[in-house]
Amino acid sequence: MRRLGVVLMVVLGLVCLAACDSGASRGGTTPKSDWSPAPTRVDGLSVLAEADTDGLRLHTASGDKTFLPGINLGSSVPTRQPGELDVLTADDYRRWFGEMAGLGIRVIRVYTVHPPAFYDELAAWNRAHPQSPLYLVQGVYLPDESYVEPGRTLYSPSVDRAFTRELADAGAAVHGDLTRAPQPGRSSGTWHTDVSPWLLGWIVGVEWDPDATARTDRLERDAAYRPGTYFRATGDATATERWIARHLDGLAAAEHERGVSVPIAFVNWPTTDPLSHPQEPMRQEDLVGVDAEHVLPTRAWPGGTFASFHAYPYYPDFQRYEPGLQRTTWRGRPDPYAGYVRALRDHFTSMPLVISEMGVPSSLGSAHLGPLGRDQGSHTEQQAMQTDADLLHLVHDQGASGAFVFSWADEWFKRTWNTQDSQVDARRQLWHDPLTNEQWFGVLATDSARVPDSGHELTPASGALEYVLAEADASYLHLDVTGREATPAKASILVDSVPGEGPDYRVDVDAAAGTARVSVRRDLEPVRLYTREAIPAIERQSAWHVYRQIMNRSYEVAGKHHDAELGDVGDLVRGDWDPTSSDYDSLATWQVDDAHRTLHLRLPWSMLGLADPSSRTALGAGNPAELVRVPGIGLTFDVDGATARMDYTWPTWNHVGYSERLKAGSGVLGEAFRTLAP
Repeated sequence: MRRLGVVLMVVLGLVCLAACDSGASRGGTTPKSDWSPAPTRVDGLSVLAEADTDGLRLHTASGDKTFLPGINLGSSVPTRQPGELDVLTADDYRRWFGEMAGLGIRVIRVYTVHPPAFYDELAAWNRAHPQSPLYLVQGVYLPDESYVEPGRTLYSPSVDRAFTRELADAGAAVHGDLTRAPQPGRSSGTWHTDVSPWLLGWIVGVEWDPDATARTDRLERDAAYRPGTYFRATGDATATERWIARHLDGLAAAEHERGVSVPIAFVNWPTTDPLSHPQEPMRQEDLVGVDAEHVLPTRAWPGGTFASFHAYPYYPDFQRYEPGLQRTTWRGRPDPYAGYVRALRDHFTSMPLVISEMGVPSSLGSAHLGPLGRDQGSHTEQQAMQTDADLLHLVHDQGASGAFVFSWADEWFKRTWNTQDSQVDARRQLWHDPLTNEQWFGVLATDSARVPDSGHELTPASGALEYVLAEADASYLHLDVTGREATPAKASILVDSVPGEGPDYRVDVDAAAGTARVSVRRDLEPVRLYTREAIPAIERQSAWHVYRQIMNRSYEVAGKHHDAELGDVGDLVRGDWDPTSSDYDSLATWQVDDAHRTLHLRLPWSMLGLADPSSRTALGAGNPAELVRVPGIGLTFDVDGATARMDYTWPTWNHVGYSERLKAGSGVLGEAFRTLAP
């Protein structure tokens, strides 16, 4: 009898460090020019970078760098929430900085104050590599985001005070002059390393909620405002813009006191851009605008400002329908995303534009269809890396001054609109759902190890089925289905995820035809959780039909109805999911191994009705769906006419090991970084 599984190479909680380099040079790459900082002096201030009508200029020993491609670095690791920053270590940062430099990345953007080790290791890296340092764009989020609650605004005292304190702490951290005690959601410790010699700029704030922004503008219309010394709101500024100007001025005042000035910008996104989008079908996506042209630096702030936008090529939907965007061409074809970037660039006449988030995910699932195939998911790793590389060049070619890929590493804690109601929200960081696209934007993959002691065998005494091995990781149920005399030609697996309901999901494999499909019972159809409308494509189906995701609810544009959009993610991809293989396909979920007479499958937990595999919680019927704790799942195999059943139970977990590797195709992205930042 075959031994149970393969010896686990990663024990619980162990992270692969040495073997995950994927070819990146830990010594970095030597740029074609000297990138060491060469700040100028303006009115007694050290000015490393400036942003004005002439663009964004980083002053280096080899001259000004006028286009800055970079990477966004989050603040979480697998099985952790983003507020658990203190779990990040010096080893993490040291490893990541080497890999970033190996890809030719020159700028890192962070969203919040990281632990002291981040700044220590950044300074250490830069001192060791003076001609190819990693520059920093420091972010500051809103610690209190309760302005989105009814009746509250950005001016609400708790929101305003928390942001003021966080801005002060961030400035102190960057300059190595901060100590703060542990507090949920924030890093703690003592910051003693000054990284301001490599501080390129600031991007502060959050993606502004449209309803809360409109409420702030309405309720705080007459709020007192005194123009600042370094930033001032224009006369036609809204209440939100005046609030932002006041906080930018406070940050600039603290930096001026320290003798430095660099560009300071605030976060924005298409939902609150200052442009008009009459073809946008969703009210909230064109409800209100926040305009950086209404928040301007004074002559006392030589660092200046820029317009910062998180802008992706698949959403909002106005990119599909706005005629002006369709007229822009890039690389020989109409390109609405290029049109949108160009429209933003044309609007901001007094400052440069930086697309501070952009990219596509390498997820099996998707949440939206985008023009030119730039969808919000369903890309292989190679496709995602190529698209990210293309987007860097696209943004550059539209006249912007910088573009930051989102993001450095896959983030398990993320949610997205078309899977979040199918999950146990409080535990989503404990598993890595292939259908939740937001968890797969990274350049760095974070692959789950097998769950220890999760292997379970089935060995029928006779018939065409000889052996089944089931094992679990944080993304997939792995099944090896072995025929007695030959590789199974046809196999069906009925899955009981909710006890007493009968089969809930079905996996059908036809090896000869080269097809495999996951089907779901009608009353467990996941699309039901995301729309109240009756979707004809589903209503016409029989009691069993292919597992689908909803990509868009129905909507109207200019009086024309557009049906809801669905994706047949249950049609499985055949291929090799070994990252070391030359035929690697990150979307593959089944393969044939004739040498061992075996069908190999890796089935996403979410496609088998698990709302949280880490706690063995299944998704029941109803809307909202009932969440059911289960002892395991039932698997009934029908292989070439032979049947057998396995009741599969795996250990629950609150932590699981994982390994890191640069994704397949990351070399193409690295070439784009090196080309645009020589």
